[in-house]
Amino acid sequence: MYKRGQGARRWAPVAVCAVTLAVAGGMFFTVPGGAGAGQTTAYLSGLLCAPDAALGAAKQVVDDRIEQEQPHEQPQQSQPVQTLPQQDTEPAADSQVQTVQPTQTTDEPAIETAPVDDSPMPEGMVPIEEIFYGQGTGNGYVQSGAGSIRNCTELSAEEIAAETMQALPFSVELNSDEPQVLIMHTHATESYETVDRTWCDPAYSARNTDTSQNMVAVGAEMARTLNAAGINTVQDATLHDYPSYNGSYEKSNATVRSYLEKYPSIKVVLDVHRDAIQREDGTRVKPVVEIDGKKAAQVMIICGADLNGNLPNFKQNLRFASRWQDAMETLYPGLARPVLFDYRYYNQDLTTGSLLIEMGGHGNTLQEAIYSARLVGKALVALFTSEAGQ
Repeated sequence: MYKRGQGARRWAPVAVCAVTLAVAGGMFFTVPGGAGAGQTTAYLSGLLCAPDAALGAAKQVVDDRIEQEQPHEQPQQSQPVQTLPQQDTEPAADSQVQTVQPTQTTDEPAIETAPVDDSPMPEGMVPIEEIFYGQGTGNGYVQSGAGSIRNCTELSAEEIAAETMQALPFSVELNSDEPQVLIMHTHATESYETVDRTWCDPAYSARNTDTSQNMVAVGAEMARTLNAAGINTVQDATLHDYPSYNGSYEKSNATVRSYLEKYPSIKVVLDVHRDAIQREDGTRVKPVVEIDGKKAAQVMIICGADLNGNLPNFKQNLRFASRWQDAMETLYPGLARPVLFDYRYYNQDLTTGSLLIEMGGHGNTLQEAIYSARLVGKALVALFTSEAGQ
């Protein structure tokens, strides 16, 4: 989950100071990407020479400890929606690990809509605000086909534009007997609203170990869509963030490496999350767009930029992010928010097709996110098919 807001900006200088003092005092600190002492030294050098870049990397360390407040992009329109109180659906269950193998099918199961409740907001609850995020323009954004990239790095717009919309750095084999795509979840227990309403319980953590209710269910629909089109896809359902949230990325790194060792044919690794956008007053923001008469959770691709050698092939991932977003926006205008291009790691050094995608936020319903998973999967099918020349 990618977190952001004014609170993040207030904490960022503190994070940098804490990192510097920790290393100077001989304390343990994990540089983004799990680097050792050599990259810790490089990080401190970067802190002096390029503080903005170093700060960007430090944000990954504190990223999931900062509350949501304000979204990055300015919404084009805002519509309150009627929704209803959430039940606490977090069961006390053990971590579940499973691998979903590809199954060829031409059937497209119906996606149910969430129950709707238009009852007024009870005392003590907080609003859910429905917002549509348009593509970014102007300073800080780089246009890329039908989409755009929010540049949070020190790279120039010209350098970024030179990489976008180029051919993919890998080739996906259609109808292969070997897996081509891996879908996994560093924060698998992230979950959604179970009913469509205009408010929610602020105590609801939007976490669930039930794989039919969390990110595993969303990734499963994406995998089903790809497999149905002849793109051999496997999904890992390990709850890397349960029972301990700490170390999630280290655990998912080991998982991905094991799959790549077992299946060298894998070209693409998608880490499927959901966002959590929250205002200072506790209002939860729900990014949504209507496609073919149904509400879909808006999605955001996150692509990391290199910092002192931790992502040497980041430009190839950026090409993939740009082309995938273009396919989404061409087929389903409004589905994608601008790509976030920032100094983040997220295990994106493991392949040249490694990306993180946020499927809506904690204000969306599970059904909206599953619908979006189907759409982004179809956009991938269109992209891979066109690259294969079919």
